[in-house]
Amino acid sequence: MTATAGPIGTLTLANARLVLPEGVIHGWLRVRDGRIAALGTGAPSPLARVVARSGDASDGGPSGGVDLAAEEPGEVVENLGGRYVVPGFVDMHVHGGAGASYQPGRAEEARQVAEYHLGCGTTTTVASLVTGSREAMEAAVSGLADVADEGLVAGIHLEGPYLASNRCGAHDPTLLRTPDPDEFARLVEAGRGHVRMITLAPELPGAARLVKEAVQAGVVAAVGHTDAAGARVREAFDAGARVATHLFNGMRPLHHREGGPVAAALGDARVTVELINDGVHVEPEVVRLVFAAAPGRVALITDAMAAAGMGDGTYHLGVMSVTVSDGRAMLADGTSIAGSTITMAEAFRRAIDIVGIPIEDASSAASLAPARALGLDHEVGSLERGKRADLVVLDEGRSVARVMKDGRWR
Repeated sequence: MTATAGPIGTLTLANARLVLPEGVIHGWLRVRDGRIAALGTGAPSPLARVVARSGDASDGGPSGGVDLAAEEPGEVVENLGGRYVVPGFVDMHVHGGAGASYQPGRAEEARQVAEYHLGCGTTTTVASLVTGSREAMEAAVSGLADVADEGLVAGIHLEGPYLASNRCGAHDPTLLRTPDPDEFARLVEAGRGHVRMITLAPELPGAARLVKEAVQAGVVAAVGHTDAAGARVREAFDAGARVATHLFNGMRPLHHREGGPVAAALGDARVTVELINDGVHVEPEVVRLVFAAAPGRVALITDAMAAAGMGDGTYHLGVMSVTVSDGRAMLADGTSIAGSTITMAEAFRRAIDIVGIPIEDASSAASLAPARALGLDHEVGSLERGKRADLVVLDEGRSVARVMKDGRWR
């Protein structure tokens, strides 16, 4: 997919099934100046109707709709033939793709990752870094800040270095360290306002203080790669942590006498829970349980590394060597899963087709929930008047057919 040469002007997408958080409407959406100008049911399609959450057709539509009969001079109308339109995907946790990685912080490589995922429907992406040395992480954050200045990524996620060694997963255990406020302050400074989230283990010395300092700095604090008991995790949430990083993975497992991070996160209405829905990290039945336990708070993520969009072979995640076989990424020594090779489009489609989640709930998990967790839901995450015209048109198999970002087809 390639970007258009210039602005579209006023474009109306007609005869579309628009996926909204509350359900699906069969109608139209108007784009002007890179924003969603209006949407509603009705003309020009004679099939206009509202599709309820159950999937059954019903009469009526959203209030305040604009009559498409009042067409504007030069307006372009595209008939989508009843295809679904969903908000552009928001991936709050992704390390790489198309053979490239965010880890080095090099602009050219970061653009390669972002452009690959954009072509797959991810219109908002946060560049995630695994644990590295102090110098390497500061340099990477500084480089990615330049890319964020361009608007190619929506921020930087520090997954580490303050993680539990016995739950470190694909992070180099020799590089892990205890929370250091001075180092964190330097990373935030290097990010020039673009460090958006940090994952840390709440049981480490100084973690509670760092959670509070992150919140004060405008950085989302996330709990992950932790062996903490539930009480300690709840303390972190009370201190301001608001995300559970890839729930179940890299954390103490759920137990009926000690719920640990999983129960603490699912039981706290303030917390967004990330899920890697690739069929490797979490089985479909468990994904279904999480959607039921935390409605509106599930954020699908890819946790994708460089092998996404590539074939099997040997890759790197930070300094760790990774072997990919049949799309499954593992550390070369076989001790841990090492990220994923999926896209958000695949995670979204699996949620519907394999897990059995209604399309509007899967869409919210792939867009609105992560946007809300990142503080970006005023701009992206749903098909709503005034928000950026970031959207994805799906084909008959619910795969990505077309992608629009900022009102331009890609």
